[in-house]
Amino acid sequence: MDALAALGPTYVGVTQIPSDTSDERIRDLNAAGVRAVRLNVARGGSADLDELELLARRVYDLAGWHAEFYIDARTIDDELSRRIASLPAASIDHLGMHGDGLANLLRLVEQGVKVKATGFGRVELDPAATIKAIMSVDPTALMVGTDLPSTRARRPFENGDFNTVADALSPEQLDAVFWGNAALFYLDR
Repeated sequence: MDALAALGPTYVGVTQIPSDTSDERIRDLNAAGVRAVRLNVARGGSADLDELELLARRVYDLAGWHAEFYIDARTIDDELSRRIASLPAASIDHLGMHGDGLANLLRLVEQGVKVKATGFGRVELDPAATIKAIMSVDPTALMVGTDLPSTRARRPFENGDFNTVADALSPEQLDAVFWGNAALFYLDR
């Protein structure tokens, strides 16, 4: 919350909260600039999928937040895909993390789920090829991020990651991917 106050109104936060977080706390986080709840499926946690789904719907109803899934796309089976796609607003972090999960990721993109081009030090895929595949399905789906502070990443975010994204896009796509898509998803709620 302190960082968001210092950065100003064009920055937004994503938080990881327990499912029993009070409505008042969620509203306070929203007032501070938080716009999403992160659901950590890749590393697991104490909440099961039913609890995560309920939390995702609750924060959307209370504050208009989307659910951001930290998940290896290889693990997205039909049931999980249905659950994610049925949420009012959802995104997949780090390009789905693994190239072998690209088909699963693209099925979600076809259903309106957004994807964040972040965390290249975490992924096992070709970022440029994945970016191009996402853009071919839905050019409004891709958003750039930094993955800062890059905790537990093999390699932290580098400014060159932005070049990787830009080089995979046409000049006409740059503004949308670097600003417009995220502004619509985060700020226009």
